[in-house]
Amino acid sequence: MAEKLKASAQIFLPPIDVYQSDPHQPFMPYSTCSAADFYHPRFSAIARAMAIPPMLHRKFWEWAYIVNAAQTSGVVAPGKRALGFGVGTERMPALFAQGGMQVTATDAPQSVDQAQGWSSNGQYSSAIDTIPHAGIIDTEAFRQRVQFRECDMNAIDADLRDYDFCWSSCALEHLGSLQLGLDFIINSVEQTLKVGGVACHTTEFNLSSNDATVESGSTVLYRRKDWDALIAELRARGHEVAQFVIAPDAHFLDGYVDTVPFASPTPQSGPAHLKLELYGYACTSVGITVRRGR
Repeated sequence: MAEKLKASAQIFLPPIDVYQSDPHQPFMPYSTCSAADFYHPRFSAIARAMAIPPMLHRKFWEWAYIVNAAQTSGVVAPGKRALGFGVGTERMPALFAQGGMQVTATDAPQSVDQAQGWSSNGQYSSAIDTIPHAGIIDTEAFRQRVQFRECDMNAIDADLRDYDFCWSSCALEHLGSLQLGLDFIINSVEQTLKVGGVACHTTEFNLSSNDATVESGSTVLYRRKDWDALIAELRARGHEVAQFVIAPDAHFLDGYVDTVPFASPTPQSGPAHLKLELYGYACTSVGITVRRGR
């Protein structure tokens, strides 16, 4: 059945350049991945800026969510500072550097990488040369504006502070437990940002249940009640957080749940990959943007 669904998705995948939506409509008005976001001209513009094809893959949604949060928050400008956690082979360091920012790109210490096996699947950066920048910014400017260092997200180095922006893309769910990931988000805001600085993080979101989930291990799955509690705590601590809204399943692709082997983010990836099955739960990507208030 899964193979038939994937074949169907390949046949009926609406082309982004044909089905683009009204540019005057809000872009990414929800907190979770939605097919409609990919058909907004703003998504195509961000994809071009990162030198990636505008494909229907939730990883690219996360990148666009982070870039859009940074750009609309006014933190992308010459002289501003950005801090990326678990950057792997992301393109945001290069894009923010192209905007004039000084970027600190971090990834897990090699001991953590070896335990998780990220380098074996191309998701880990151990040096500045492994971070893509071709087609985004020239090499000389990239090297002037981007530095790489290791960072344990469960114990952020004290000297990583006074940044205007920080981000992570699907990294905090690998910190060992639901609580450790939530603690990281709070720490990223209060330890690394200036007052008024902005944090943006994406992670795995459980759409199947607000009770049963994966609470600990190599990958955890956040529920709505976890996100609601986090937002309430951040606001109680004096920070600004946008309202949390799960995207409605308004497009037929929103109802498609990818199964193993998952579609990969390449031009030949075939079906859409907006939702996926993890540990028996239907999941998608969720994002949060926080402005430090004190």
